[in-house]
Amino acid sequence: MITLTPENIEQEHICCAMADKKSFDGVAAKKEILCNQYSEGYRFKKLNVKGKVLIEYAPAEITLSPVIAPDFMQIQCFWVSGKYKGQGWGRKLMEQCIEDSKEKAGIVAVSSAKKRPFMSDPKFLKKFGFEVVDEAQPYFQLWVKKNKDLEVPKFSDAAKAMQCNEKGISVYFTSQCPFTDYYVKNEMVEISKKWDMPLNVHQIKTVDNAMKAPTAFPLYSVFVDGKFLTHEILTEKRFAKLYKAK
Repeated sequence: MITLTPENIEQEHICCAMADKKSFDGVAAKKEILCNQYSEGYRFKKLNVKGKVLIEYAPAEITLSPVIAPDFMQIQCFWVSGKYKGQGWGRKLMEQCIEDSKEKAGIVAVSSAKKRPFMSDPKFLKKFGFEVVDEAQPYFQLWVKKNKDLEVPKFSDAAKAMQCNEKGISVYFTSQCPFTDYYVKNEMVEISKKWDMPLNVHQIKTVDNAMKAPTAFPLYSVFVDGKFLTHEILTEKRFAKLYKAK
């Protein structure tokens, strides 16, 4: 197992984007986040293989997420894919997070009632003692594993209200995912042109931005004419399918 640090980050790959040249700028932005927040407790741990086996977590107070959870650790990304599934690596990665969080009030993670892309599997969270303590439309849930009996974490009021009053396509995103930068600045631009819709881009750069965003998942969320469409990174084909279904 490898922990990425400011000292080794240039020699190590970011698992999910290691073979995708389109995410070059996104990888650079993500590495910058790691270097800037490492001293504050942000951790990226991965299996030493050419595959997607990783977990990321940080104190909730510095996470670009609308989760109010003082003294909690927040899981930001948790991914075991391909041939590495079913070998116990997910358990070992979670145990790393639990160990690093033992002096904190607990751990939080944004997920849903069923497995969805870009979010932790709720069945796996439940196995480790996580439970749902709050919800935000249309399907987001806040899962918590408590170490101490402190105030229960919750979503911000803005995340629950989901009020986006813009016409056209509105995208909220952070650089926490190395893919978002490319897809917002390229795919979404082309989608807005093809569908003749204005494009409103909101990059979340501060915790305050995240708390005021109209979504529980500012890592990447798309609205159309003020209505939430998806938290999944979109291609034009996928956008068309979801938009027509609405």
